[in-house]
Amino acid sequence: MPAKFNAKAQRRQAIPNGVVGGLGTLLRDVVRHGEVFFHPCALASLQCSLPTSLRSAKIFQERGRSRARSAYDGKVRSGLSDALSAVHPLRPGTGRAPLVAAWPRYALALNPNRTGSAKNYRGRLAPSPTGYLHLGHARTFWIAQERARAHGGTLVLRNDDIDARRFKLEFVAAMIEDLRWFGFEWREGPDCGGPLGPYNQSERSQFYRTALDQLRTGGFIYPCTCSRKDIAAAARAPHAADDDEPIYPGTCRDRSDKWQVTSDMNQTPAIMSLPTRHSSPRTNWRFRVPDGETISFPDENFGPQHFVAGQDFGDFVVWRHDDVPAYQLSVVVDDAAMQITEVVRGEDLLKSTARQLLLYRALGWPPPKFFHCPLMTDEAGVRLAKRHDALSLRQLRANGATPEALRRGW
Repeated sequence: MPAKFNAKAQRRQAIPNGVVGGLGTLLRDVVRHGEVFFHPCALASLQCSLPTSLRSAKIFQERGRSRARSAYDGKVRSGLSDALSAVHPLRPGTGRAPLVAAWPRYALALNPNRTGSAKNYRGRLAPSPTGYLHLGHARTFWIAQERARAHGGTLVLRNDDIDARRFKLEFVAAMIEDLRWFGFEWREGPDCGGPLGPYNQSERSQFYRTALDQLRTGGFIYPCTCSRKDIAAAARAPHAADDDEPIYPGTCRDRSDKWQVTSDMNQTPAIMSLPTRHSSPRTNWRFRVPDGETISFPDENFGPQHFVAGQDFGDFVVWRHDDVPAYQLSVVVDDAAMQITEVVRGEDLLKSTARQLLLYRALGWPPPKFFHCPLMTDEAGVRLAKRHDALSLRQLRANGATPEALRRGW
């Protein structure tokens, strides 16, 4: 890696949008005298698609690889950060340039089959096999399918089976059977495959680890040892009516500099140790929200939405202490990798959209559009849940109901 970095030359020879796509770790590139130097981890795992104008640089010749590997040492990371700080805002609380978010033009596609921004409409159904699907799921999913049809787009089925503590294999088979019975038709999914699979979250752990490494390198997340009981007891922990996650009081936010995080990419993200200890505590990873910033987005159904970080929601978990990605991270990674252009889901996730938009921004990925649906309730006005067995698709079917009759009036 050249010792000097010419920021003006870098901007002049910036790689066009959509050039780089692949499965791998954080991409580092510096353009100088017509040559591109890649982070060695990216060289080992990325599959890149380059236009003819860039192939002339011969960056994949062994000579270039050797120079990149030999140049990589402890000074490369800080040198690149210093160079970026001249042209990009500093990332919060570090005095360093945002190593990940500063490169939205080069955002990694976490699937080697991805070829660039999706031009066609792509919607998705993303049920969790933690119980039988109920009529509320069916109505929201039906809206998603109708919107995909109206746009002449593709509907994707994704099995969100990431929570091994709750899901059961029997629910996976029942989920697909019930959806087919109700009239759903998807072009990609765990049962039929597709170009952007796998479509089971349990098979996508490397996608989530790659994104977590990017967030950690960028300084957007920090380790937290607080239990749910600790957070619930804090004064700043009210529960919103539509969101069961209390606002995190920030107990561990300012302690992150006391932790030593392993730099071994082959180790799990949860492995950490204090300078004076060798045991690993029960540790989550939290995303540091920009306190006071209003996160706004247009919902395709409910109109403009506004949430204030630090007031409406606080620092949220992206990786759990049991070495599993949290919902907020997994859904962002999967929707980005599968090129989903619009997310249709229940209105109880409006606030989660604000959290997820912060993740999209930190990772440098363009977010999809969002369409949130009203929730279905029972006769007592309580929103449907999987414990409502009487209104599960499986039970309704057993009672002789037909999909056409159930959809009447929607």
